[in-house]
Amino acid sequence: MRSKIRLIHRPDAAMSSYQPHGPREECGVVGVWAPGDQVARLAFLGLHALQHRGQESAGIAVSDGARLVLHKRLGLVGGVFDPETIARLDGGEDGAGGVRPRAAIGHARYSTTGSNTLPNVQPVYARTERDELMLGHNGNLTNARWLRDELTEQGVEFVSASDTEVLAKLIAHAPGRTWAQRVEHAFHRATGAFTFTMLTADALVAARDPIGFRPLTLGRLPTGGWAVASETAALDAMGARHVRDIEPGEVLTIGDAGVDSHRSPRASADRERLCVFEHVYLARPDSVIDGRLLYEARLEMGRALAREQPAEADLVIAVPDSAVPAAIGYAEQAGLPYREGLIKSRYVGRTFIQPAQSGREAAVQLKFNPLPELLAGKRVVVVDDSIVRGTTTGPIVAMLRRAGAAEVHVRIHSPQMRYPCYMGVDTGRRDELIAATHTLEEVRVAIGADSLGYLSAEGLLAAVGRPAGRTCTACFDGIYPTDVPLELDKLALERR
Repeated sequence: MRSKIRLIHRPDAAMSSYQPHGPREECGVVGVWAPGDQVARLAFLGLHALQHRGQESAGIAVSDGARLVLHKRLGLVGGVFDPETIARLDGGEDGAGGVRPRAAIGHARYSTTGSNTLPNVQPVYARTERDELMLGHNGNLTNARWLRDELTEQGVEFVSASDTEVLAKLIAHAPGRTWAQRVEHAFHRATGAFTFTMLTADALVAARDPIGFRPLTLGRLPTGGWAVASETAALDAMGARHVRDIEPGEVLTIGDAGVDSHRSPRASADRERLCVFEHVYLARPDSVIDGRLLYEARLEMGRALAREQPAEADLVIAVPDSAVPAAIGYAEQAGLPYREGLIKSRYVGRTFIQPAQSGREAAVQLKFNPLPELLAGKRVVVVDDSIVRGTTTGPIVAMLRRAGAAEVHVRIHSPQMRYPCYMGVDTGRRDELIAATHTLEEVRVAIGADSLGYLSAEGLLAAVGRPAGRTCTACFDGIYPTDVPLELDKLALERR
């Protein structure tokens, strides 16, 4: 079958110069089914609202019912898509042939499998003699190497080093009369985390793996169309009304007949393990998960942290932006004033999401500026969401001391991160995690703080409002909800 895909812009293959504090993040996905609407523009708005989830590359694919059209490249969403590109995707001149597309998917990427190079940018493409598809994925397949070897033996060719291409081609070559049946086949073969949106000539497909590691939500557009996204904040940006969260193991097929839901028999409430770090750090505070506004959950994390880890201090500050609600909650509970002691540059991104260690350390100096007039002679509580390697917290403490702080008490509104994440967040190896190789006192000394305290796992789950049995806390306790390899190498597929 001759492919009908069209690439409307030749991407620049140079590495993105943008260097995005906390664990390195993963990805954000959106999908739109809205015949007669500007679906590429809506997908762009949704992706822009998910920029925090992935800052290395972005892509949008559209379908007009006959063919798929793709634009993707390295860089931030606003740099990858200009108004002319969006217009072409939406059917303008030299774009989708003047035919307005009916559906779109979009993806913002941080690389968790495969390096930050053009072939690994999503959405990815797959085709068979029967049909073709585009797929954008949030998560990590822990058995991607084995699946790829098996598919290669069957004659399937690969052009990238991404587990997303493995997932796309696993679905494309799966048996089944419907897309839901073919995705169900992938549920039986793949392990790990795989929340995704998929575009075919005649349908938009959205799915969460049976364990539900990563969130996905459904919304209704004012025109009667449908939108799906990693977070409700993206639905807000697209003008969609939040309808409900997509369930673990659920496959939604959206087309001319409406929304069809298929729930995998492998899914059950006792298997669900939503990543708790979505509540702590990854998702936006204005997003809603399980009916709970994350801003309120993070306020409660700060209140619990103040009860568990009090400090004799004069004021409370946050490491902006992700720790601001928790710092406000800490100050309220402790009866201390909250102040903005660190001003964040809006033009430097998250240092957790940096692909290189040297980039993270340099970015701290560019990212934050202290206020000496506010801090001089004061005993300061500085609240942050996590300590991963300790390489950003130490420079922040030193910065506050140079600004005149008499004491610096570090408080973290999550437990100690002792184990790597294999489910779509690039935390690095265990020997890179400072809490895995150092005692609490050793970490305190390493970062130069006068005291250090973490929120307990019990306090965190109570603040989130989720039972331990339905939440993944593997990065804190090492109890993984699914099998993981002894050492998951981000570049394994590339080397092969």
